[in-house]
Amino acid sequence: MEYALVCPPDEGTTLRLDYRAFAYAGKFVVGGPGKSVIRTPDGSPAAPEWEPDEPLPETVNPDAFDEDVIAAVSFSADRTDPSCCRLRYVTVHAARRGEGIGPRLIGETVADLSAAGFERVKIAVNNPFAYEACHKCGFAYTGEQTGIAELELARPAAAPADAEPERYREGLEAFRETDGELSRAERRFVAERLKRGPPELDRSPRDGG
Repeated sequence: MEYALVCPPDEGTTLRLDYRAFAYAGKFVVGGPGKSVIRTPDGSPAAPEWEPDEPLPETVNPDAFDEDVIAAVSFSADRTDPSCCRLRYVTVHAARRGEGIGPRLIGETVADLSAAGFERVKIAVNNPFAYEACHKCGFAYTGEQTGIAELELARPAAAPADAEPERYREGLEAFRETDGELSRAERRFVAERLKRGPPELDRSPRDGG
């Protein structure tokens, strides 16, 4: 696998991802946000043995998809703070989830954003698994929530945040208090993490790890 910065914000480059394999696929055909990916090194399909649950409509050309993309993230400058960049959508191919690819992509992207001059990076998450993955990438819960039941996490672009155990647990408790019900797996996950506290950082080679 290899990481690549596809484009900075406002450059206009787009990605065509198979909506059957990627959440938020439609967000990557918008030209405004910046984008970065992890893809196969030789251009081969990300998951050659993967079989989708449904066929494509006849009007959709499968050859138009970027089949070598394993994971992708979009990002753009915060509307009120140009020194801060927000990661908007993170998505991993359905057949490649659970391999630690999402955290690696986030870590590599944050390193590029730091090099581009951003001082701070934020991301909003709506489930405890993404919350945990972002803490592994050096983000920490800010105590703020968006209007769509997402928790906001942030970190300095140049170094990991200092995740305070009590604030970390506060975020996990917030998932229990949302209107949507957690799945059994999510409830078990939250209970385990409440006992354990913040995870160890999963440093990328570019962070010196």
